[in-house]
Amino acid sequence: MTTHQPLDIPSLKNQCSPEEWAMRCDLAAAYQLVAAYGWSDLVFTHISARVPGPDHHFLINPYGLMFDEITASSLIKVDAQCNVLSPTNYPVNPAGFTIHSAIHDARHDVGCVLHTHTKAGVAVSAQAGGVRPISQQSTFILASLATHDYEGVALRGGEVPRLQANLGNKHFLLLHNHGLLTVGASIASAFLNMYLFETTCQIQIGAQAGGPLRELDTEMVSANAAIMQQATAGQGAAIAWPALLRKLHRMGAQYAI
Repeated sequence: MTTHQPLDIPSLKNQCSPEEWAMRCDLAAAYQLVAAYGWSDLVFTHISARVPGPDHHFLINPYGLMFDEITASSLIKVDAQCNVLSPTNYPVNPAGFTIHSAIHDARHDVGCVLHTHTKAGVAVSAQAGGVRPISQQSTFILASLATHDYEGVALRGGEVPRLQANLGNKHFLLLHNHGLLTVGASIASAFLNMYLFETTCQIQIGAQAGGPLRELDTEMVSANAAIMQQATAGQGAAIAWPALLRKLHRMGAQYAI
């Protein structure tokens, strides 16, 4: 297998704290995993991570790079006003900044925000019934699912308070006619949440092509969410993330540079 050559971007490893560098590596890994699983939309979606420390700073992708090109050093650090705080030759996606800054500002428990435009995700987001309780995976989503109506490309500040209010304290956000969004305390947890969300949508679209659906009752939805937390001791993401990083290494992905 031939691996791509990294872009000529100087390393920032010695120009940031060890904590920020570790976060940069994890976030770059998340971008490359999104590409590996086929969830990217060329260069038009985004993942962000809050930088450790007291400031409202977060990392986001350089607008114009494919997700399998993103490395720890290419990620851009911005503040709450979208001022760029790390050296880069790339801009920041303004719609990405609006969505991610809004959530990081309102949810201090959130370390990472992940947004996609996958075919299955957009398809379910366009359905009047949204996510339906037809699979085990869907029960995990429905236990913490919020929705947000489409208001056009997210460039207007007026949408921010509605986006924040609609997400509330949930971890999954169905952006109607737009796509999927997940949050997590860590990059690993936001990624695992998206894996469950995307899988739920793929199952639903596939099942709807095969005839009438069997829906689970509300008690089963509530019970399964609690059982999942018990089965993994709340550590599902921590269990899966090292294996996902090993997957990237086997693929020859160069992200921690």
